[in-house]
Amino acid sequence: MIPERATMGALLRDAAAAWSDHPAIECEGGESWSFAELRVRADAVSRTLLARGARPGQSIAIWAPNSAEWIFAAAGAEQIGMSLVPINTRFKGGEASETLSRVEAAWLFTVRDFLGIDFAAMLQDAELPALKETVFLDDDFAGWCSAGDGVSADELDRHVDAVKPDDVADILFTSGTTGRPKGAMSTHEQNLRSFEAWSDAVGLRAGDRYLIVNPFFHSFGYKAGWLACLLRGATAMPVASFDASGILSRVASAGVTVLPGPPTIFQSLLDAPDRASHDLSSLRLAVTGAASVPPTLIRRMRDELGISDVLTAYGLTEACGVVSATHSGDPPELVANSCGTPIPGVEVKLVDPEDNEVPVGQPGELLVRGFNVMKGYLDDPKSTSETIDADGWLRTGDIATQDADGYLRITDRAKDMFISGGFNCYPAEIEARLLDHPDVARAAVVGKPDHRLGEVAHAVIVPALGASQDSDAFLKWCREAMANYKAPRSVEWVDELPLNASGKVQRFLLKQDSAA
Repeated sequence: MIPERATMGALLRDAAAAWSDHPAIECEGGESWSFAELRVRADAVSRTLLARGARPGQSIAIWAPNSAEWIFAAAGAEQIGMSLVPINTRFKGGEASETLSRVEAAWLFTVRDFLGIDFAAMLQDAELPALKETVFLDDDFAGWCSAGDGVSADELDRHVDAVKPDDVADILFTSGTTGRPKGAMSTHEQNLRSFEAWSDAVGLRAGDRYLIVNPFFHSFGYKAGWLACLLRGATAMPVASFDASGILSRVASAGVTVLPGPPTIFQSLLDAPDRASHDLSSLRLAVTGAASVPPTLIRRMRDELGISDVLTAYGLTEACGVVSATHSGDPPELVANSCGTPIPGVEVKLVDPEDNEVPVGQPGELLVRGFNVMKGYLDDPKSTSETIDADGWLRTGDIATQDADGYLRITDRAKDMFISGGFNCYPAEIEARLLDHPDVARAAVVGKPDHRLGEVAHAVIVPALGASQDSDAFLKWCREAMANYKAPRSVEWVDELPLNASGKVQRFLLKQDSAA
């Protein structure tokens, strides 16, 4: 259900009118909010931000696990023209402060404690002159929201109505092969149109009970998660942290019908020792992707978890998070070996290195054009023009094939990127961090096969003069210096890296060695 005026504010109002008393959000402890109550909570955030001087075009960042309050803060900020910037909960202080600095975030919404982590404490030495206030979602957030009681309904409506469909709704950072993350800007209309189309493709419907394991800082949990629920009248059921037994118990006790996630989630559920003791008959739909999916996993999800519709999808942050999806009824082999057909209104083409279109069935770089292509990279017109050409084609960097029926298959990942547990890992970004270590003279990183996570980072290091080459200490430093999905799990010390004639690292040789 896309409102006539495709903005977050219009969507909140239309959803509250269409499904007023139906549950919009339901948390693990049983606390729930209807669609009407969701609008009230989001409006309270908007009022408080306005009372504290918020202006359209400013950014708010959220660095917190999945929760109802996350949704209230995000929707409340977006509907008055502020840009949402989600921050990965696995980030360390330096990674988070870089993001906050680049977007000049005026407000940071976080929590005082998550799995023993104090996010705000990691920022205590950061210089963030634009940051006006840090708000804690788990510490009297309702009290903070009451500060906007003096802002009238008419004033709020004026701000909501002033937001245009083409205004930037969010900035999601995607790592780049240059090592510097880039902020992809998406508009309100792009988000709503893209995930209305995604919801059509996968069959999300009103009344569905959607367990959102995917983190809200990722488009899979945010846009294909609670935003899709808001579009369709489904109940969003946030999960703060993944625990296989806990997920199985919640599916059984809460009648969960929809459970998307990367393949690692379903492998963990299938391997859970208490799986057979839970009634999973309510599950009807799963959407997976973000890594290659073995046909045996698709079959097991259908046969052993009892999920009748198991689908795959493909997207990238620069395309608002979605490009294609498979369809209900597609056989397991097709689901496992393709990422579906493009969503309606989106064009794709495959080209050779000279930008000539390749014949059907032949591999080529995947280009995408349509309403879902980002507005551009934040403060980076050069990278934007290199990524989106004058005719509107977005270069994904992924190599794909397309069959006569239009089904896409990704055959190679974007250049050197690998995927660990559903998260994109870019070697250049990790290598840049490794060079901060005093024992490192040169570094190269490749993905190493891992049964549970798909791939994990393997570091190949040329040591600095006099380096200790203490692998355990080095890997411990890595875990402390970067998000755990990026941190190398193994290290090899070498005299030199394999280089080609132009001096570039020959990663394919390193991958061969790491897989041996």
